[in-house]
Amino acid sequence: MSARERLIEMDAIARLRARDVSLFSDDLDARIPIMQRLGWTDLAKKATGRLPLLANLADAIVNEGATDLLLLGMGGSSLAPLVMSRMIEGAAGFPRLHVLDTTSPVQVATALDRLEPHSTFVIVASKSGTTIEPLSLYAIVREWFTAAGMVKAEAGRHIVVITDPGSPLEKRRQRDMLRIALTAPATVGGRYSALSMFGLAPAALTGIHLPSVIARAEAMEDACAAPIDENPGALLAAWIADSCEAGKDKLTLVTSGPFAPFGLWVEQLVAESLGKNGTGVVPVIEADPAGADAYGSDRAFVVLRFGDDTTLADWSRRISERHPVFELTVADVFDIGAEFVRWEHAVALAGVLLGVNPFDEPSVTEAKRATSAILDGGAAEVPAASADVGGTWITYAGALEGEAPATRTDALAHAVGSLRGGDYLALLVYAPEDDERLAPLRDACAAVSHASGHAVCFELGPRYLHSTGQLHKGGPNTGVFVLVTARDRADIEVPGQPFTLAALHRAQAEGDLVTLAAHGRRVLRLDLPSTDAEVLANLARDLEAAART
Repeated sequence: MSARERLIEMDAIARLRARDVSLFSDDLDARIPIMQRLGWTDLAKKATGRLPLLANLADAIVNEGATDLLLLGMGGSSLAPLVMSRMIEGAAGFPRLHVLDTTSPVQVATALDRLEPHSTFVIVASKSGTTIEPLSLYAIVREWFTAAGMVKAEAGRHIVVITDPGSPLEKRRQRDMLRIALTAPATVGGRYSALSMFGLAPAALTGIHLPSVIARAEAMEDACAAPIDENPGALLAAWIADSCEAGKDKLTLVTSGPFAPFGLWVEQLVAESLGKNGTGVVPVIEADPAGADAYGSDRAFVVLRFGDDTTLADWSRRISERHPVFELTVADVFDIGAEFVRWEHAVALAGVLLGVNPFDEPSVTEAKRATSAILDGGAAEVPAASADVGGTWITYAGALEGEAPATRTDALAHAVGSLRGGDYLALLVYAPEDDERLAPLRDACAAVSHASGHAVCFELGPRYLHSTGQLHKGGPNTGVFVLVTARDRADIEVPGQPFTLAALHRAQAEGDLVTLAAHGRRVLRLDLPSTDAEVLANLARDLEAAART
């Protein structure tokens, strides 16, 4: 029976709209947490009512001289506003958005050096109110305000909180005299929260025209309640499930240029929702489309393009001769609101079809526990390096075993050579998000993919821990992971904590290493002397050379 037929037989569309928790699980114990995660299905219809509050807040901070807005968040608390800011230009006179979803001391120091405290306003975003990254960054930013001569109350007026009602962060807002707490529905999980305050507030405060975004989203909500053959979300869900069950589980997203940032949000939604219980869909962001014969038989393509993008339309037609293609057309960048809704419905229904709970993320929690253990002194469980090659410490871990390599290229060739049919390679890079440093590595990933036919994913740490990290550990054991860390000397004290930002950054990478190894994944760790641009460019050359051996 096809996925479409199964959706009809289950009456899945109506049951999702009715928030019927039995759609997702027969386990009574599992139904309670799922019931607490179904509040996203009508967020667009409710969003308009939040706009007056946000408009007043935006006008207030502009009148107070705001030139920059700094968002501290991770995963679902930061990706939607990050994507919208990269796609849609805010109105003149509103502050520019800067997102810190990292613990890299180099990136954090660079960002703060470029900002002026008295004209910078801050959003601290955490659904639980306990997420270690934004809370650590918040402590650093408070110290930054104090060093600029701002007293507690003055600094507090520059800080807005977005969190669940009653969370520890909301309580801290009162204690620390922060400006306001904008609460999101507790029944909406992070990766489904794009149209809650987590996505709406940063967009509004930076002058993005939200009525246009919301109007498209609301129309899509209505469409996703229609019968299946007229239902954009259900049709995409059925196609994803059919493709996955046919062995085409590398969901490859190709977009018209302005929609390229959208891939980061889709990647988290798909990987974290569907990658568990040994199954899953691997999202692949394809920034450099190649010919049909450059891709393996495990690919399925979603082409998201503007209606007048004839170049991508021609590519889509050619690729469809060899691979399944699901084509989506959009009118302009404001259609991102509709795409948020379409993909949320599609992924939730795909979870039903694939037999997984799309609303939990057990392996994310597992990696967090490993990070905490390392910060608390449990570093002995981190696999030791087997070789030092020119200052790069090399470690094989998990199911990837081998002799100490003579060169870094040999180590990379060993990892790439372990790929088998249906496998993918993921480059997990703990470095600042900086185009000069990262562009050679991204190019090398594309070169390896096109040369080998295997999907190759470039993931930035620790961002991916709240995104594809769930899939890496909970999904099928088809990934080969190259974990890139570095011993940068830069560091920042985290006020009130026994660890520094560099220690947290490294512990997150090593916590993931421990967790990947425990799940029997094939892991190669390369610990570089630094993340300088030249060092990363040399690594990129070695990766390309490894793919040729």
